[in-house]
Amino acid sequence: MNPQEFFDLVRARRTQLVMDVEKVVDSATIEQLCTAAIWAPNHQLTWPWVFAVFTGESRRRLGEAAADAMQARGDAEMKVAKTRTKYLRAPAIVVVGSLPGESELQTEENRDAVAAGIQNMLLGATSLGLASFWSSAPKGANEAIGSVCGFPSGTHITGVLYFGWPARDPNPGERPPAAITWFD
Repeated sequence: MNPQEFFDLVRARRTQLVMDVEKVVDSATIEQLCTAAIWAPNHQLTWPWVFAVFTGESRRRLGEAAADAMQARGDAEMKVAKTRTKYLRAPAIVVVGSLPGESELQTEENRDAVAAGIQNMLLGATSLGLASFWSSAPKGANEAIGSVCGFPSGTHITGVLYFGWPARDPNPGERPPAAITWFD
């Protein structure tokens, strides 16, 4: 890939949640994306990434766990009901967690490394022609989702990623120019 192709790929990466839910994303592709994540910078080499993949009916179980946590918090029933089925919008959901560090600073650095890994996953998905969407755990549902994933207690859910084959072309949208302050 030449430099221009890379920058074109970055610009082409668009959030796309309109996916063909019937067309499976194979496990080898998901493994390839997770492997791309672990090559992100990791300042103290703590290897903080953990992944859980939900396909088929397990996506419903994920939605139930998140919705139950929201309901226990007293969230509006409309939001709770939507959460019960929202993970069915994509054929593959990958929950990416960040393990806690030995200090507050290390925990923050772990989260930064996991976020950088997620960007690798999203760019990789775009390069393969997949649609993708980066979401977070619903407010108050971090521990419930982590538990369904089998993650250690205290793991921060950094991303709930939707992957599938696009059902339509994404709208590229616009971005404001980068806010850069130069010093010489």
